[in-house]
Amino acid sequence: MPVPINVIERDSEFFSESRRLTGPNFFFKHTGVVLEALSEAAKDGAAHTRWRYHIAALTLALDWRGLHERDATVQAVVRMHDASTSLAFSAPIDQLYVATEVNEWAWETAVADCYPLLTISNACSDDTGSMLNDIGDIEAALIRLRAHALTEKNPTLIELRDAALTHDVALYVDDDEVTIGAGPSSMTFDLQQIPAPSDIDFLKIRNIPVALVTGSNGKTTTVRLLAAMLAAQGATLGYSSTEGVVIDGDAFTTGDYSGPAGARTVLRDKRVSAAVLECARGGILRRGLAVCDADVAIVTNVSADHFGEYGIDNLDDLAAAKLTVLRGLRDGGVLVLNGDDTIMMGRSKHFWPKVAVFARDFNSPILQALRSEACVTCGVEAGQLKLSTADDGADVTVDLGSVAAMPLTANAHATYNIDNIAAATLAANALSVPHETIRAILNTFGARRQDNSGRLEQWHINGVHILIDYAHNPAGLAGLLDVANGLRVGESKLGLLLGQAGNRDNTDIDALAKTAARYAPDMIVLKDIDGFLRGRADGEIAAMMARTLVAEGFATANIKTTLSEFDAAKQLVNWATAGDVVVLPMHGVVARQAMRDWLDGLST
Repeated sequence: MPVPINVIERDSEFFSESRRLTGPNFFFKHTGVVLEALSEAAKDGAAHTRWRYHIAALTLALDWRGLHERDATVQAVVRMHDASTSLAFSAPIDQLYVATEVNEWAWETAVADCYPLLTISNACSDDTGSMLNDIGDIEAALIRLRAHALTEKNPTLIELRDAALTHDVALYVDDDEVTIGAGPSSMTFDLQQIPAPSDIDFLKIRNIPVALVTGSNGKTTTVRLLAAMLAAQGATLGYSSTEGVVIDGDAFTTGDYSGPAGARTVLRDKRVSAAVLECARGGILRRGLAVCDADVAIVTNVSADHFGEYGIDNLDDLAAAKLTVLRGLRDGGVLVLNGDDTIMMGRSKHFWPKVAVFARDFNSPILQALRSEACVTCGVEAGQLKLSTADDGADVTVDLGSVAAMPLTANAHATYNIDNIAAATLAANALSVPHETIRAILNTFGARRQDNSGRLEQWHINGVHILIDYAHNPAGLAGLLDVANGLRVGESKLGLLLGQAGNRDNTDIDALAKTAARYAPDMIVLKDIDGFLRGRADGEIAAMMARTLVAEGFATANIKTTLSEFDAAKQLVNWATAGDVVVLPMHGVVARQAMRDWLDGLST
C-alpha cells in the first residue's frame, strides 16, 4: 500500500537506515522493522536498554501485543557488529511503516536519555515535522504515531491473515496486494479491497510445493536443476533466480529476481503447480523471505563475500543469515545442508528440523553418523552418486549413476557442481520426485547450453574452449579455474576475464585478484561490470586489481584493461589460439547476451 501521507523519509545523525522486514527474516520469524544505529551510543549497553524500554512502552500504548494469535509478545533484538548496531523489533503486518517511525523515535530518545548534549547539538537542525521535534516527549509522539497507525491500519488484512492460518494456506503480502494460496487456486486482492474472509471459500484454495535455495555459490544452478526434476514429473514449474523469473520453461522477466518480489511473482502465477525460489543474501537481509511455509530449503555453502553489508562481518554471520531459510520452512519441512561446510553444520546443529545432508564422500563420518539417525544423505562413492534414504526404518541406498557422465560436472572436473547435484537430488527426494526421474535428469541436464545459461556455459570456437560463468567471489572463481585447468592439454594457454562489482569492499576485491594470480593465467583482461559500478569511478576496480596482481608477482605485460565487459571478453577470445581455454566470468546481462550472439556468429 502507499506510504501514509504523513510518513516522511529523512536523514538522521543517529541511524544510517531504517527499513521494513516484510517476512521471515534474520532477526525473527515474523514481520518487523530494523534500523542501523549510529553515533557513540550505538555500542552503549545503557542506550540499548533505554531503546528496549521505549519500544516496550510505545508498542504497549499502540496495543501491538503480538503479531497474531500464536504470538502474544513483541520481540526486540539488539545485534552489535563491526560497523554499527542493528535494532530490530517485530511488528504487525499492517503497521510496518509506522513501526519504522516507532523504532526511530525510540532510538533517538534513547540517545537523548544517555547523551543529552549530543542530542541537543543536533535537535534544532530539522524542520520537516519529523520525529526530531518530539524526542523524549512520549505523549506528543503518541499523538503523531497513533494518527499514522490509524492511516495504515488494515483490519481486514489481519482477519484474512488469521483465516489463512486457520485454514493452513499461504499468505503473501507486498505494498499493493495480498495473496492467499499459491498457483492455480490462489486469490490476489488489492490491499484496500480485501473481501471479508467469510465470503471466501477456503476449501478451494491450496498451497503448492515450494523449495527455497540459498548459499554463497551454486544457487542458480541448483534452482534450475531442481526445477527440471520437478517439471519432468509433470509439474508446471515456476522459478526465480538472479537471472529472472521463468514460468513453464519461458522467461517471464529477466534481471535479478532472487528476492521476495521474484518469489511472489512465481507464487501468484496461476499456471504454476510447483515453485523453486532463489533466496539471495541481499533480499534476505533487506526485506526477509516471501514465504513461511516452504516444503524444503537448501543451503549450498557459505564463502567469503559481501562482508560489511547489513552487519555481516564474517563467515559465521553469513551462515546465520543463510539459515534464515529455516524460518521459511513449514512444520516438518526439510533442510538440505552441505556436510562438508563445517561452519554451516556447526551453526545449524542447534536447531535442526528434519535434515538431509550431502557431502563429496558418501562414506564421510558426518554422513555415516547421520544415516545412523535415519537421516537422508547423498554423496559420491567410487565415482557413483549415491542417495541413502530411510524407508520404514531401513537404510536404502540408491545408485543414481556415474558422476563423470553427468553433463553438469564437465567430466567430474566441476566438483562444485557435484555439490549442487547432490543438493538438488536431496530436495527432489524430499518433494517425492521418483528416483528414476532424478537419475534421468542428472544424466541429461547441462548437455545443452540453454539448460544452465551463464553457469559453466561451454563454447568451442576455432578450437578454443570458452567458459562463460557467473563466478563472483574467490571460492566461485577458484572452482571455475579448477575446471579450466582440467580442460587444458599440453602447452595450451589460459585466459581470464576479471572484474568485480563496486559494492564489494577493497579486501574482497583484493582477495579475488589474489585468487586469479594463484592460477597463473597467461593473460588477464580487467573490466568494469556494466551497471555494477555502485559508486566506484570508471576503471577504479580494474586499477586496484592490477596493483594486486603485480604485487602477487603477475607480469604487467600479461595484464590488459578494457573496461567494456563485452569488448574485454572479445579481446580474450581473439587472443586465444586453438587448444587454449578462455574463462569469462560475465555478470552484466546485456554484455553476456551480446557475447553469446557474437560467438554464435563466429560458429556459423
